[in-house]
Amino acid sequence: MSRGAAARLHAEMDAVWGNPRGWRALTIVNHTSIGLRFMVTGAAFFAVAGVLAMLLRAQLALPRRGFMDAEAYNQAFTVHGTMMMFLFAVPMLEGLAVYLLPKMLGARDLIFPRLSAFGYWCYLFGGLIFSSSLLLGLAPNSGWFMYTPLSSQPYSPGINADFWLLGITFVEISAVAAGVELVVSILRTRAPGMALDRMPIFGWYMLVTALMIVVGFPPLILGSILLELERAAGLPFFDVMRGGDPLLWQHLFWLFGHPEVYIIFLPAAGIVSTVLPVFAQRPLVGYRWTVMAVIATGFISFGLWVHHMFVVGIPHLALSFFSAASMLVAVPTGIQIFVWLATLWTGRPLMRIPMLWIVGFLVIFVAGGLTGVMLALVPFNWQVHDTHFVVAHMHYVLVGGMLFPLIAGLYYWMPHFSGRMPSDRLARWGFWTTFIGFNGTFLVMHWTGLLGMPRRIYTYDAGLGWAWPNLVSSVFGFVTAIGLAMVLLDFVLHFRWGRPAGSNPWRADTLEWATATPPAAYNFASLPSVETRHPLWEAPDLAQGIAEGAHALPTARHGRRETLGSDPVSGAPREVVQLPGNSWLPLCAGLALAAVCVSLLLKSYATAAAATLGALAVLLRWSWENGAQAPGATGPSEVPGLKLHTRTFDGPGLWGMGVTLLANGSLFLSLVFGWLFFWTASPRWEPPAVSPVAAGPLLAAGVLLSAGALSMWSAARRLRHGSASGLALRLAGAALLGLASTAALCWMLWAMPLAPTRSAHDAVIAVLLGYLALHTGLAAVLSALQAWRVRLGHVGMDAPYEPGVVALWWTFTAVAFWIGFAALVGVPPTFRAVS
Repeated sequence: MSRGAAARLHAEMDAVWGNPRGWRALTIVNHTSIGLRFMVTGAAFFAVAGVLAMLLRAQLALPRRGFMDAEAYNQAFTVHGTMMMFLFAVPMLEGLAVYLLPKMLGARDLIFPRLSAFGYWCYLFGGLIFSSSLLLGLAPNSGWFMYTPLSSQPYSPGINADFWLLGITFVEISAVAAGVELVVSILRTRAPGMALDRMPIFGWYMLVTALMIVVGFPPLILGSILLELERAAGLPFFDVMRGGDPLLWQHLFWLFGHPEVYIIFLPAAGIVSTVLPVFAQRPLVGYRWTVMAVIATGFISFGLWVHHMFVVGIPHLALSFFSAASMLVAVPTGIQIFVWLATLWTGRPLMRIPMLWIVGFLVIFVAGGLTGVMLALVPFNWQVHDTHFVVAHMHYVLVGGMLFPLIAGLYYWMPHFSGRMPSDRLARWGFWTTFIGFNGTFLVMHWTGLLGMPRRIYTYDAGLGWAWPNLVSSVFGFVTAIGLAMVLLDFVLHFRWGRPAGSNPWRADTLEWATATPPAAYNFASLPSVETRHPLWEAPDLAQGIAEGAHALPTARHGRRETLGSDPVSGAPREVVQLPGNSWLPLCAGLALAAVCVSLLLKSYATAAAATLGALAVLLRWSWENGAQAPGATGPSEVPGLKLHTRTFDGPGLWGMGVTLLANGSLFLSLVFGWLFFWTASPRWEPPAVSPVAAGPLLAAGVLLSAGALSMWSAARRLRHGSASGLALRLAGAALLGLASTAALCWMLWAMPLAPTRSAHDAVIAVLLGYLALHTGLAAVLSALQAWRVRLGHVGMDAPYEPGVVALWWTFTAVAFWIGFAALVGVPPTFRAVS
């Protein structure tokens, strides 16, 4: 292609993919912009949390220091921990993945761009809602873990705890949205030929991490909903005197919390596995071993949650199991460490700035891992539980295991973000100051914990032996802050004064370095085929061919944003995916949900109900703008043999629905787990002699729901087999059956003799039936909308995939209903029979 033709191609791409300016920049859905917004916002929250950490260290530097009183200290350490865990660590790493993965995988964008934008707005608004509590002097003060009963209404009577429950739940929605986005994008938008065993190792790390987010975050979302219901409406899920149990909160929190450790660690380890081979100047040793270790870590991490509950009275047999599992997770982690060491040993390492941070990570994380194995031993855990030893261990694992690799990755990809190189001298000063300060702070803190100093105390008496270790930790804490300030200063200054980076300045092997630096909104003017794990090492001129349009989809004259949809295993192209353009809908949806949260916070329930209806209207409008009625969707595909995804039965929406329902199922099963936990462990669980749940009406509701699901599947199956006759009628029939089932469930909730504010037993029944009614009603609405879309010509033989997506929702709802039926009707007599 001539230079003029290449310039016209890029102009054509810019016309379709370009980002607007001014107020319309709020409509941007492009993954590059969204990823950068995540990272910049995360850095801002990190700065606030860092200032709070310095205030905490100033207070503990000397005995009986009056710098902060108990209330201020409790608010500061609660907000510090919450910001670091929920507003910095996960969103920052997700933002980096959102920015990088399409470029690494050879795609033009993520598969659901509007979902990425929506996730960012949820993150921003949720973080602002939570952070505003600090400015108002109403910050939560129960710890970042919000243990009940301390966070329950009697002991936290204001709205402090509600800021946490509503704001952080909003942020968790963002995390799950990003998880769904990343899973489907990794599986379905890879470059032609990029089979799973040729995928960049960072893609594997993020695939496992995203699946862990999808499964691991919903238990905490459920716990937050239940605690907010207890605080706002009096439903006693965690009140022992009314049949609840505060230990349920710990189970739900740590079902999320321990996988969270690896949700933070694995992306950082993925950065190490990506960056280290580049500076070792050789491929990663043991690629397949690393992949298996990452998958094993993801699985094992969900069996460790009781690791944090060894002192609450767990039976000894369970303690033994979870202690063994806590040590077992060190095996796949050890495999990764030996892979990195072997890569360094067999390579020719270059000690550039990113490598300094990786070496620092290896030193700190190994030390943190060793103390983790110590804490896995139950007798030792009992001795140091709730001391500063645990605080030191957590920071060695999370800061050493996440922050050091993150900074290595930011230095490595900084030329990609800006097209400029950072300052070598300032970067080295920043590293050594941070490394020395960090170890001076937290290495000494292990000793403070062994001397018996509890965590979460705002002062202490002299003469206990804690004064000098605390003073040393505080001094070095400020040294750490100075080092990180140098790093941030280097990042900011290099955008203006850094020397130009050129293309692929590190001589890396992955596809993101085949884009321009900084990249265009469309990443690639044409989409390359990939037959190796190291495309730029084996084809150094690949970037030039991509820019000249020598590969797939080298056009945008049809006005569509397109990328290739791939087979999830082989990477072979399946279809051409049409991506949505810039839209106000994600921002409007985020604002509507923010209005819901603020209204609930202010106890303005009428406003909250109105905002909920507004949010539902925006989301339904969003769902309407897809498929065959979108501009350009009816035109032919530019690739012979491949259809537009709207004309297939296996489009990305089907995969998105499946992964979303995986998260939904995790939440529902956590609710069922709570029901079973109450029956087996609650100390004052007093169910009535006769269950208030009438089996007959519930069975009738289930039959109606199952009939609606069969009708929905019948419509989707007939369409798949080439028949659209009676499609609208079948969809309308499914909607009517769903509506009838919803009415039956609502009637049961109204007619049953439930007292949900007096008994945890009745409260769980009410929530479980409410969950089923909500899902059944939504199934009916979706089917009704599908019937309407058939009438308008948006669904049919030319656009057949949407009914299959809705049928998945129906199937999930029917399965959840019968599990709920078994729990409500079958569990009570079973426990009565064995008790």
